[in-house]
Amino acid sequence: MSELGWATIAVVARDCTGKVVYGSSACFGNQDQGKMIAAAGDALWDNGTVCGKMFTMTCTGPRNPVPHPCTGKSLTVKIIDHCPRCPSTIDLFKEAFTIIANPVAGVINVDYKQYA
Repeated sequence: MSELGWATIAVVARDCTGKVVYGSSACFGNQDQGKMIAAAGDALWDNGTVCGKMFTMTCTGPRNPVPHPCTGKSLTVKIIDHCPRCPSTIDLFKEAFTIIANPVAGVINVDYKQYA
């Protein structure tokens, strides 16, 4: 996974914050893809066939003791990278995570579907 600021999502999502520095992504190299981006965990990656696909997601509840982490909003993100061995299905860029959940929550449950 590249050196981007990530937060994780899936049927689980977590806030994997890191340096917000653009690095090379598995799908688009050094091309800036914005901030509504995500990395696919092994369960979704499928040898890169998910690269460039868009997913709409909504927080559905907590995965830890943080009460009421969801903002009630949904968002659509683009898969730009692979997150090998990530415990979640989708690892969100930090700015994307904060749209659907309180970043203090760190890990959340979500519903997601591929955007047509």
